[in-house]
Amino acid sequence: MKTLTLMYFPVLILALVIFSCSEQSKNHLAEQNDAAPKIVQANLQGDHNIARHLGWQPEKTNKNLQVGEYVRKIFQDTKGHLWFGTNNQGIAHYDGDSLTYLSAEEGLSGMPITGIMEDKAGNMWFTTHRGVSMYDGASFRNFTAKDGLADDETWSIFQDSKGMIWVGTARGLCRFNGEKFEVFSLPSAGTSWVWSIAEDKKGNLWFGTNGEGVYMYDGETITNINKQNGLSDNSIVSILEDAKGNIWFSSMYGGVSRYDGGSFTRFFENEIGSDEVWALCEDKAGNIWFSSEGFGVYRYDGANLANFGQKDGLNIKVVQAIFEDKAGQLWVGGAGGLYRLERKTFVNITRGILNRDKC
Repeated sequence: MKTLTLMYFPVLILALVIFSCSEQSKNHLAEQNDAAPKIVQANLQGDHNIARHLGWQPEKTNKNLQVGEYVRKIFQDTKGHLWFGTNNQGIAHYDGDSLTYLSAEEGLSGMPITGIMEDKAGNMWFTTHRGVSMYDGASFRNFTAKDGLADDETWSIFQDSKGMIWVGTARGLCRFNGEKFEVFSLPSAGTSWVWSIAEDKKGNLWFGTNGEGVYMYDGETITNINKQNGLSDNSIVSILEDAKGNIWFSSMYGGVSRYDGGSFTRFFENEIGSDEVWALCEDKAGNIWFSSEGFGVYRYDGANLANFGQKDGLNIKVVQAIFEDKAGQLWVGGAGGLYRLERKTFVNITRGILNRDKC
């Protein structure tokens, strides 16, 4: 495992260490404005769909400051550790004290990271474009098509309430039998990418696909739900059940829709900048957060819709991850790095800021 350490240059850096952590924390917002890291071109080889839709322009950067130039997934495990899935730097793991990276050198199957999950035994799982990786804290076990996956290009991973691990691939859905993966056939006209997997409070599983809407599996019957049933779009990227039991769907071309158990409603039509919505999140206050391609993120409090973008410090046009941690801190990741909402302003979270967080 590679561990980041700070390299102290003589004389100049020694002068800086005399400042306390509290002084650094007080001034770090000003430091960000004066020397904010810029965006660099992410490695999108093999990432066909995202590459086709990217509209941002890369800039020159000192990439060593960034946790990741492109942060695609954010997850917190049962120990409180944060895991950041990047596009070309593997997994960044922050245990509250230090930041470490896991990549191909440590045995990770591939990049970019498209999914992160912790199983009931405490193992971490990652989906990549070269298969699935299971990490037990010391070493990786990798799974590919040779181990039963429908395709090596994997997009989503989820463990249901019964302990079954599901993986969505570029050629359909698979589940893990404890030793290898098996294809779980969906009644589709073709073989579709499975972008998202979720379970509702009733135990129904929902699978979001690229072009065929969603499939709901109640343990016996599989039901296809698409635009004809009221879903806003047939390319479903993210699925979220809120605290009230409503199920939200974000899509590639149709924005956001909500299912209340009886019918579907399309939300925010003509109210948001773009109908390409990749990320969904509900915070502890019950607000629904979602991304909008090229327009940052939006917050919906049940009555009002608020937008957060460059004016609020969020310099990401392609947002792919929104996550609230156990402490109530909201994180956003995408093409432009990792950001955290601090009061009413988004701050670019660099490796140096994470180091100060432990003070």
